[in-house]
Amino acid sequence: MKLISVNVGLPREVTWKGKTVSTGIFKEPVSDRVMVRVLNLDGDGQADLTVHGGVDKAVYVYPFEHYDYWQNELPDTKLPLGIFGENLTIAGLREEDVNIGDRFRIGTVKLMVTQPRLPCYKLGIRFGRPDMRKRFLTSRRTGPKAGATTFRSKVVVRM
Repeated sequence: MKLISVNVGLPREVTWKGKTVSTGIFKEPVSDRVMVRVLNLDGDGQADLTVHGGVDKAVYVYPFEHYDYWQNELPDTKLPLGIFGENLTIAGLREEDVNIGDRFRIGTVKLMVTQPRLPCYKLGIRFGRPDMRKRFLTSRRTGPKAGATTFRSKVVVRM
């Protein structure tokens, strides 16, 4: 398993289908150390805490290997790291390799897989495609959500 990118972003308001929506789906890679805490990473936030974030969804991990699949599916779309809303882009940790309850370490951070990701319509906002949520679920390339079990640790990006 290799850490490719650490991605964070704070909620922002965007217009979607004529309405103002608050979303934290826009994540961007950072090169500095980032503190992983009980509810999220420093510099990161979720807009709707009733369905996003929290102890069991503090960190969203997405397999780097899936980027190739999506580039083939969406050839006219740029896919910067973090576009899927993930906090950690990781090579070598795919859905079929993990089960709920599995623990893994990234640097000094210990994480436990708590659930699969069930994306909301805001993934469609990020891609500018209303069909993206359905495509994402159909692909079965959703990545796991994890809870942080060590809270005074930092993730270091090695580029």
